[in-house]
Amino acid sequence: MPEPLRRDVRLLGAMLGDSLVEYGGKGLLDDVERLRHAVIAARRGEAGIEEVAALVDGWTLERAGQVARAFTVYFHLTNLAEEHHRIRTLRERDTGGTVPGSVAAAVEEIRASGDGRLDGIIEGLEFRPVFTAHPTEARRRAVVTAIQRISDLLAHLNESPGASEREETERTLREEIDLLWRTALRRHAQMDPLDEVRTAMAAFDETIFRVVPRIYRSLDRALDGDGTRPPKARPYLRFGSWIGGDRDGNPYVTAQVTRDTVVIQADHVLRALENACGRIGRELTVHEATTPASEELLGALAAARTAHPSLVREIAKRSPGEQHRQFLLHAAARIAATRERDADLAYASPDELLADLRTVQDSLAAAGAVRQAYGRVQQLIWQVETFGFHLAELEIRQHSELHEKALEEVRSGGALSEMTEEILETLRVVAWIQRRFGVRACHRYIVSFTRSADDIANVHALAESLGEGAPVLDVIPLFETGEDLERAPAVLDGMLRIPAVRRRLDDTGRRLEVMLGYSDSAKQLGPTSATLRLYDTQEALAAWAARHEIRLTLFHGRGGSLGRGGGPANRAILAQAPGSVAGRFKVTEQGEVIFARYGRREIARRHVEQVTSAVLLASTDPVQDRARAAATRFRPLADKISEAAKAAFRGLIETEDFAAWFARVSPLEEISELRIGSRPARRKAARGLADLRAIPWVFAWTQTRVNLPGWYGLGSGLAAVCDDGRDLAELREAYEAWPLFNTLLDNAEMSLAKSDRAIAERYLALGERPDLSEAVLSEYDRTRRLVLAVTGHERLLENRRVLSRAVELRNPYVDALSHLQLRALKALRAGVESADERAHLEDLLLLSVNGVAAGLQNTG
Repeated sequence: MPEPLRRDVRLLGAMLGDSLVEYGGKGLLDDVERLRHAVIAARRGEAGIEEVAALVDGWTLERAGQVARAFTVYFHLTNLAEEHHRIRTLRERDTGGTVPGSVAAAVEEIRASGDGRLDGIIEGLEFRPVFTAHPTEARRRAVVTAIQRISDLLAHLNESPGASEREETERTLREEIDLLWRTALRRHAQMDPLDEVRTAMAAFDETIFRVVPRIYRSLDRALDGDGTRPPKARPYLRFGSWIGGDRDGNPYVTAQVTRDTVVIQADHVLRALENACGRIGRELTVHEATTPASEELLGALAAARTAHPSLVREIAKRSPGEQHRQFLLHAAARIAATRERDADLAYASPDELLADLRTVQDSLAAAGAVRQAYGRVQQLIWQVETFGFHLAELEIRQHSELHEKALEEVRSGGALSEMTEEILETLRVVAWIQRRFGVRACHRYIVSFTRSADDIANVHALAESLGEGAPVLDVIPLFETGEDLERAPAVLDGMLRIPAVRRRLDDTGRRLEVMLGYSDSAKQLGPTSATLRLYDTQEALAAWAARHEIRLTLFHGRGGSLGRGGGPANRAILAQAPGSVAGRFKVTEQGEVIFARYGRREIARRHVEQVTSAVLLASTDPVQDRARAAATRFRPLADKISEAAKAAFRGLIETEDFAAWFARVSPLEEISELRIGSRPARRKAARGLADLRAIPWVFAWTQTRVNLPGWYGLGSGLAAVCDDGRDLAELREAYEAWPLFNTLLDNAEMSLAKSDRAIAERYLALGERPDLSEAVLSEYDRTRRLVLAVTGHERLLENRRVLSRAVELRNPYVDALSHLQLRALKALRAGVESADERAHLEDLLLLSVNGVAAGLQNTG
């Protein structure tokens, strides 16, 4: 462990230890330490796993809960320390040279490759992260806030303050850690959708709004900009959100919630723009003697004086001879009026604000103040262009079956059901949002489980039934199952025959969006076959778009976990089918991923730069040609692997009573009690796998330390190739040459590294189905052995030193929580008569679930 990280972990751990002693006496800390030493000894083979279980079983439930809380808080503090170290490392690498994975590195590589399309790729560049409220953020907002305060104090300590200041900072740090220890770590009240909206706003307020101009500035520098000319970097980021808009299977997201969501978003972005514009106005003290205003700016000021004489007179009194400053302060007042709905002073649209800002910019540039024109004023222009007055483009999602039923009711002319009324009211709210904030604020309507073009036509027909009040819609098909992915090109053919779709293509320059679901396809086909099916669909859709001269954007519905399409985003982009990126990338950022990637400015900037770099490279001819050649060469091999992998996965989940067994060996049903989101775990009341959402499917397997959705079936697939007489040479060549195959194996390797066979075996035994336990463990052994053989690694994650070290350091502590969870789960599965004892066991179980999620930094 690097020394600065070791120092921070020890400091935070020692302070937590002091809190434990103050709270529960030295005996509590001793019990925590006994368990810590026991799990480390078990990892080293110096003690048996039974000894650890006996230690845990010997405690009262109250003590077991306190120990679980201690390990959970420890993980929150360790995660914080690692985050600080990552920021420290990013700063150390930024020495003035080109940082690997940065936008500058991509630009240099493209220029060196001889691909002459750099300017064209930059011109069409788009990255659209879409925040979703999928329930994968297991921490309470109070816990997140407490951790942020601790983080700020640790950052201050690392800045080497003076002795007295350090002493006070350490005292406050102890106070905050003690407060975190005493804070309830899990929610006791169900979140509602607007809670989720407000939670996401924290990432915008603290990070995203501020970091976006720095990201554009990095791109402009890479394109030889120096802040003294109009930038070549376009505002290519467009944030989207499903939070408050995704009602598929969530009855709590209503039309009123959607309306309230946009109002909340607008309030946050208008406050941010008002503050930024006011700050820049106060700072821009250029005087008419050195920087005379242009005729256009003077005319705009005169018009403002006529419209709002007292306001402009007061501003001018405070800023005599500083016309640029006066106009920006007037603009800030108008932004405030826009937020307050003061129609006399408010801006009618973001375009009107942009026109005012460009008037200031052009005036400064004409007067020779180019650094002021293309410095902070340009940064504000970028922010307005990126966020508008709506912050994020709100997207609606609903299940295809509901539209079909609603349209039948509307056309029948009879009484409408509550659901049909809700769907129509949602469409009316979309129209209201467009009237108030512009079409861009909300125009995408995603249809879950799209099976045919009729599913798209149904939504357009429902909107048209509103007559003059119909909103402008881009209805987006979401292909989720293996069969739907195969049918995707045929569905798009049908969409081209829908008049409303053709009209939108004409209006948007033949732009079309298609969403691909990673979660349900992986739950249906297994990770290996789903990966290849998605690749085939990307390839087919790219070819379809080229034939029809469509500017296609593929929207990737990826989760945070490996079992739901997660993993490093930049590597995933480079593994996409050639032609499917074309300078545009849209992806969901779900639950815990939002704060992991956008919670800190340095990390957010690095993440966005890595994605941007990958999008640029994936759109170049040399990268696409190499990937295309590798895919052609190794596809027969991949097909054989996929066939056997799918058979193994389907064979497991189609075993009789598999769903009941899965519920018994995992905390599947209890996870809903964590109240980590507003959405139910199942779309319907049925208890089978088909209606179980992918997130609890992955979350529950993660808790069992099996991580099955990330690797199951791959071992059988690799074995099928090896067993047909070939050696490992071709597999190793595919791993080296084909980005898709490389990413598939590396993601499986990461998933295996976060698994633990010995502990998993204890969970699986709870199901009392030796046949299923044996199937899972045999496939685990097979997959681990063959992944190591193909990658050439002697141990998992051998080539990823930092990640490997983090996983190895965390695993023993996660083991401790797993043993505590097993105690609770085993007792609950055996049956408990006492209501009080059951309550304590459930509390221990859910606390350990929270802790394991923090330890593995993964839920769903």
